[in-house]
Amino acid sequence: MIKVMIVDDSAVARSVLQEALLTAPDMRVIGVAPDPLFALPKMEREWPDVIITDIEMPRMDGLTFVRHVMEQRPTPIVVCSSLTEAGSATAFEALDAGAISIITKPTLHVSDFLRARSDDVIAAVRAAACANTQRTRLKTAPRTTDLPQQRKVPAATAMSATTDRLIAIGISTGGTQALEYVLSQLPMDNVGLAIVQHMPPEFTRQFADRLNKICAIEVSEAKDGDRILPGRALIAPGGHHMRVKRSGAQYRVEIFDAPPVSRHRPSVDVLFRSVASAAGRNALGIIMTGMGDDGARGLREMFDAGAQTVAQDEASSVVYGMPREAVKHGAVQTVASIDDITRIICRYH
Repeated sequence: MIKVMIVDDSAVARSVLQEALLTAPDMRVIGVAPDPLFALPKMEREWPDVIITDIEMPRMDGLTFVRHVMEQRPTPIVVCSSLTEAGSATAFEALDAGAISIITKPTLHVSDFLRARSDDVIAAVRAAACANTQRTRLKTAPRTTDLPQQRKVPAATAMSATTDRLIAIGISTGGTQALEYVLSQLPMDNVGLAIVQHMPPEFTRQFADRLNKICAIEVSEAKDGDRILPGRALIAPGGHHMRVKRSGAQYRVEIFDAPPVSRHRPSVDVLFRSVASAAGRNALGIIMTGMGDDGARGLREMFDAGAQTVAQDEASSVVYGMPREAVKHGAVQTVASIDDITRIICRYH
């Protein structure tokens, strides 16, 4: 049984979250509290496997609570908060502090929203329960050359080059820290990347902008028709699928609406299958930390098409779900640590 503590100053949110978790046969709510100072004594009596917490609470805010828990007794934490697009920087602060995942809730009609998202809440708790909390606080690795000396490729220069190779990455739980760790070490002339990170629609643009500020390569939320170029990483927008198409020697992305695939939108399987068709042996596919099996079948299609394929190893993954499933499907040539994945990407030309 997964023991869960719910910390939220809203009685309605506490009630609905508890109601949702009671429907899961593998979960038990061991306590609820209106703020962390009420929660901590209860937790000392019976420590939870997973904590669900709000951010805005009296006496101690959620960010301080996350930092306190991760410093004193690292425990998987799911943040469930009324974070709007404008305030999503707070979500990344929570992830930096060690939270496993974020569930956004509206300021109005919270009970209806949480009931509609009960499956997502249960999935988030299950993913958190599997998480390696020692891997949730990756720090951006130092580069041999300081970023100010590594200018991003000007658009005019980039468009004059021909891209005949590409790298596709699929990633989920724990992915924000892992991608920051990897992408921040890549040189500005690195092979172009197409990335699916499971993330709500309101977060992908801010996440890409955040990475763009700290990386030598250009990182942006993908738009329909964007070209995959050396020195550029395109992140699929939340709530939309992304696939790669080839036109002559050029690779471009197509952003489109369609039902979820492998329970996700964007789906890693959609990206990988398109890369298998468009690029074949001219591609490198990498599946990284995440819950579930999205990407395993698509990576197998890349493998069958002659692409190089890599899965992150269990020791460096926050959640070793997606990589494990890819290995089970016979889709993986190389199992590598996150540091080795960085080196593989840098060497791929």
